[in-house]
Amino acid sequence: MDTTTAETVESSARERLAAGLQQMVDEAEHLLKNAQRSGSDQLSAARDKLEVQLRRARAELDELQDKAVYHAKRAAREADHAVREHPYTAMGIAAGVGLLVGMLISRR
Repeated sequence: MDTTTAETVESSARERLAAGLQQMVDEAEHLLKNAQRSGSDQLSAARDKLEVQLRRARAELDELQDKAVYHAKRAAREADHAVREHPYTAMGIAAGVGLLVGMLISRR
């Protein structure tokens, strides 16, 4: 999977999660307002429905976390491979970045 496809998949997953969480909050507010009016049976049903939605949100969050960890490890492996393949280039880039950061810090 190329990076644009991975970014698209992650973006759509984030959007789905955000929409799901927003829906869950809206539903919780609605159910709690109704439960206050009608009694304990309604409150129990509202609590059960919220628990189901929370489990679903937790599963989506866990899935996103697993994907993020996978991509981070993959990026670290690729960076390690690139540094091992081209050590002098990597040292030159690191020195250049260090010089740039040092100049920016000393300007203050």
